Amino acid sequence: MTLSFFSGSMVALLTPLTIQGDVDFLAFAQLIEFQMAQGTRGFVPCGTTGESATLSMDEHLAVIKRCIEIVRGGCPVMAGTGSNNTTEAIELTQAAAAMGADAALLITPYYNKPTKAGLLAHFQAIHQATSLPLFLYDVPTRTGLALPDDVILALSRLPRIAGLKDATGDMGRILRLRARGLPEDFIFLSGDDASALAFYAMGAAGSISVTANVAPKMCANVHALAMQGQWEQARAVQQTLMPLHDALFYETSPGPVKYVASRLGLCQNVLRLPLVPVTQETEDTLIQAMRGLS
Repeated sequence: MTLSFFSGSMVALLTPLTIQGDVDFLAFAQLIEFQMAQGTRGFVPCGTTGESATLSMDEHLAVIKRCIEIVRGGCPVMAGTGSNNTTEAIELTQAAAAMGADAALLITPYYNKPTKAGLLAHFQAIHQATSLPLFLYDVPTRTGLALPDDVILALSRLPRIAGLKDATGDMGRILRLRARGLPEDFIFLSGDDASALAFYAMGAAGSISVTANVAPKMCANVHALAMQGQWEQARAVQQTLMPLHDALFYETSPGPVKYVASRLGLCQNVLRLPLVPVTQETEDTLIQAMRGLS
């Protein structure tokens, strides 16, 4: 396996729940099979979209394990194992490695607000304690903590820091970091559906997509067309997807994507508190956006 394995349209998997609030592993398996049939190239369980913040440790590990079992090595599984507790992140990453995950996705430590030195120490500790390729995850709108370029550059020198999932929407970041000596094999993945196509043009290898949960074929098509240099066609597909990209963030994710997935029969419209189902107004907007895809 090479690091180019981590490319294309990857999905930030939602975690289906039963009406009783338990993880719905039957729906989870059906969601993954649906994704594989529609061209999704990679799976990211237990990220933000997977409600990792409200999964117990046992649930977190069970979801990762089940994803690996279903995918069966056909494409990469990048397990969400980040935490604001460095010890917990190490334990989750070690467990994911033992289960057969292909990589781990590590969010910046939220709430604690570490300094640059603290950020470096956090990721260095996980790197030293684990064997997986590690992807940093910068999503300051959720964590309240940005991952500075200087820290990314320093961490990129470690042998198993493989890349970055960038959800900042900063289109100049890839070229800016490359100009400062970032290794050419460092992998950028878009974490923002609306700007993913622009990120591809700057050199991103793929995306980790919320929208792909409910429109996987079209998301995969945007990437495939871009990688073939068919930019006009890629823009046309992305333009069709834009109302859905936007609507899926009208309220806190994954509320909107779970509603759409429930309309498609992929899961129940159930979230873990403190998240609640979206409003009627958002439902109407989401329905209209989905109609625009047909």
